[in-house]
Amino acid sequence: MADGDDTPGNRDTRVMVRTITDLARLAGVSAGTVSRALSGNSLVNPRTREKIVGLAREHGFRPNQMASGLRRQKTGVIGVVIPLGHDTRQQISDSFFMTLLGHLADELTREGYDLMLRRVVPEQDADWLDRFIGSGMIDGVIVIGQSDQFERIEEVAEGYRPLVVWGNRQEGQRHCVVGTDNRLGGRLAAERLVAAGARQIAFLGDTGPIEFAARFAGAQDVATRMGLPPVLALRTHLSPDRASEEIARHLAAQGPALDGIFAATDTLAALCLTELRALGMAVPDDVTLLGFDDLPIARQTVPPLTTVRQDIAAGARGLVDLLLRRLGGEATESLVLPPELVVRETA
Repeated sequence: MADGDDTPGNRDTRVMVRTITDLARLAGVSAGTVSRALSGNSLVNPRTREKIVGLAREHGFRPNQMASGLRRQKTGVIGVVIPLGHDTRQQISDSFFMTLLGHLADELTREGYDLMLRRVVPEQDADWLDRFIGSGMIDGVIVIGQSDQFERIEEVAEGYRPLVVWGNRQEGQRHCVVGTDNRLGGRLAAERLVAAGARQIAFLGDTGPIEFAARFAGAQDVATRMGLPPVLALRTHLSPDRASEEIARHLAAQGPALDGIFAATDTLAALCLTELRALGMAVPDDVTLLGFDDLPIARQTVPPLTTVRQDIAAGARGLVDLLLRRLGGEATESLVLPPELVVRETA
């Protein structure tokens, strides 16, 4: 047999093509381009489309094979995945995750579905979403948090309809999102801190993840509008084994000039309360403090925590409702929930 023979019996089987990402890597293009090419999108260059279709045929990869498999056979299971790209040591036992997961389990059970949960670290598994979708074990996917995986989610959403994400909506995005208006929430937080007397506000958290970046931007909007110093970004991880130490360092470095703290989450705010107490700083007399989420812990701290409320129960209902509608073939818009300021005693 001559070299280069491409008959089935002599095909090079060392390259396994199970997902769109595998095919994209082989073709030297993005997963989004592969998705568009296989769906016949005219925006893809004809030569590129021919190359991709040829590779798909050669390796036995059928266009939309994952989605069509799900349509043929229902599993009665919805996949829920938490990507931890920005903080790989964060735990699912985080109060926010547990609260949202509890509401999701209730809603899915009410609709007759079981829930399959995955925690993934994208740097260890670049194909985390394709692999989950292509497993054949689920009918649709809910992603909790965009983390630093916005582009990955966008690429998959273009070729896979039953996908809904808890996160922050951005103009022009393709994936369907349910979440709070985080920028407005950030404005509400900063306005309350200023009204309570704060002049130098710090944001406690990581401004990289999309939701947190929007909260920080909202607080900065207020500082700029009121002619106050820029909001300080005090980068803090969400994993409890690191957060307390980082908060203590931030507080020691900033000193008494810092008179208002906006924590990205209630959990960080509660940890901050402990560290402030250890430094002998009184809340709200020496420094005002405000969280985000309105988790049960916000009512249990001493003093009780002023916070920005996300309606997590309504969010869970929205995630399930939109996913089921998308499973039925309906095109859906994102759902943006209004935040609510909850005033207690820390600000």
